[in-house]
Amino acid sequence: MAMQEATYQDLAARWKRLRSRGLRVREVACVGAPRTLLCAEYGDHALPAVLIAAGVHGDEPAGPHALLELLETDALDPRFSYRLWPCTNPSGFDARTRESIDAVDINRTFGRGGGSPEARAIVTANRDYKFELAIDLHEDDGASGFYCYEYGGAGIGASVVDAVAARGVPIDARGHLTPDPIAEAQEIGGFSLVLLLARNAARRALTFETASRRPFEERVATHVAAVKLALLRLP
Repeated sequence: MAMQEATYQDLAARWKRLRSRGLRVREVACVGAPRTLLCAEYGDHALPAVLIAAGVHGDEPAGPHALLELLETDALDPRFSYRLWPCTNPSGFDARTRESIDAVDINRTFGRGGGSPEARAIVTANRDYKFELAIDLHEDDGASGFYCYEYGGAGIGASVVDAVAARGVPIDARGHLTPDPIAEAQEIGGFSLVLLLARNAARRALTFETASRRPFEERVATHVAAVKLALLRLP
C-alpha cells in the first residue's frame, strides 16, 4: 500500500505498535461525537515539553506520515519530552477532505474551549500543559514550495527555511512569516491550534507548510527534516 493510500486506522495501528518502544498512546474522546483522537506521549515528563500535531486538514496527508516516521525512526531530540497528536481530523483524513465529517474546518475552532468535537478534545487534554515549542504540520495546494509561520520571536523558523533550502527543496515566496496571533485569528475567522497555543501555552510556535503539488515522498521528507532542524535549534 502506498503511504498516501493509508487510512486513519492504518496510521493508528502503526502508532499503537510503537508502545513497545516506550511510547504512551491513548484514545481521547471527541465530546459530542462518536469518534476519538489519538494522543501520544514520549520521553521523560521532567524534560521540557514539545507539542507536535498533524492532519487537521484531511487533504494534507504528508504531515501525519511525517510525524509517524519521526517516531518509527527514533528521530526526535532526546533533550525534550513530547505530546503528539498524530492526526487531528481522522474523518477528513479518510475522506481526503479539508473539513471533518461535520463539514467543519477544525483549524478555525480552537477558541473559547473548542468549537468542534476535535478541538474540544485537544483543548481539554492539553489543559494546564506548557510547551517550549509547538509545531503543526500542514500542506498548501497553492504554494510553490516550503514555508513557515513563526510565533514567539525566536528566529527558529527562519533558520529552518534556510536549512531546508540548502537541502535543495523549493521555497515558496512567503518563506518565513511572523504574524501577530490575534490579528491572524481575526483574518482567518477563528483560532487555529497553533494560534491558541502561541497565545496561551507555548513559548514558541511554528506552522510548517509543504507544497501539495510536490511529490508526496518529498513532502514527507521535508516535514521530517524541518521538525528535526527546529528541535536542534531549540535552546
